[in-house]
Amino acid sequence: MITAEVVDPRTEPEPDGWAAFTRRRALLPVWTFELLRREAWLTRNPPVLVVVRDGGEIVAAVAAMVCRPGRRRFAASRPSGPHWADAYVPVFGGHPAVVFADGLDVPGRRTAVRVAERALARRLGAGLLGMVYRVVEPDVLPAVSGPGRLVRATLPTTVLRNRWPDVDGWLASLGRERRQGIRRYARKIERDPSLEVRSGPGRTDLDPHELAGLLTAHQIRLGTPRFDHRTPVAGAYLAELVRRPDVHTLTYRDTADGRLLAFNTLVDHPETPVLHFWAARPVTDGGRYNLYFDCYLRCVRHMVDHGRPALTAGRGLLEVKASLGFEPQPRYAVVATRPGLGR
Repeated sequence: MITAEVVDPRTEPEPDGWAAFTRRRALLPVWTFELLRREAWLTRNPPVLVVVRDGGEIVAAVAAMVCRPGRRRFAASRPSGPHWADAYVPVFGGHPAVVFADGLDVPGRRTAVRVAERALARRLGAGLLGMVYRVVEPDVLPAVSGPGRLVRATLPTTVLRNRWPDVDGWLASLGRERRQGIRRYARKIERDPSLEVRSGPGRTDLDPHELAGLLTAHQIRLGTPRFDHRTPVAGAYLAELVRRPDVHTLTYRDTADGRLLAFNTLVDHPETPVLHFWAARPVTDGGRYNLYFDCYLRCVRHMVDHGRPALTAGRGLLEVKASLGFEPQPRYAVVATRPGLGR
């Protein structure tokens, strides 16, 4: 029998078998219950986790933010008034928020999604307007689409396939101007005594609130994308994230005053590492030119040196990423209004 439970990470315990499911599916660390719990406490649109079981075995899961109109600073303990479910991994906007057990076929996936939707509708009550699947992969689309549902192509994500024995092979595949620029930037950064560059997994030497401040300022400069209901990432979340052994944090500092100039988090994965957060000071505030491309060089080197099949860099800046060899991978958005949920 297929059943679903809706779990609020703020107040409810981790579902039985969840840790084993995330390990089996090699899910990214944002799916760990501790990080879901931290995100849920620190956002105005808290995520809930919907776990679908066949008997006692987990066969699917959905992460969905419970969103309300307006700009409330904190979330209510229970939703009231109009709200909707936004299937969106809060700090990994380019990654799907619906995952399935290995071997689950398309009919099984459709059934799991519909059972999850019905459970979510019961839990969130009469004020639920519907559900938006914000980032859907092509192979997941048949499970979440259907009659009466709106399907639209959305901004693609980007992936670099590993085809080289060393990082010089990747550089040789780039256009002449881009290749020469990256090499020139790398030499300049390496020889710059006023710049400290450090990178490594599980870092405990970082101030997470310093990271969060730089990240928030960077995102404010870029502007908030339309329909983005995420809350700025909190220092308490980053504190847990950067200490993980599968998260590599790259930092650039001014040696004169110790100021953080830029940082990147690379989430390692046996198949596809993820270029995650990137934030940098503008040059007008003491930042440096071209740290962004140096970061890409280091992340590609990690992919090649560790024999990872691919590297993903998320969405946005498609032309820049194309110049670095990344290819777009299609993604879709699906909208189901309340009457169509579970059908």
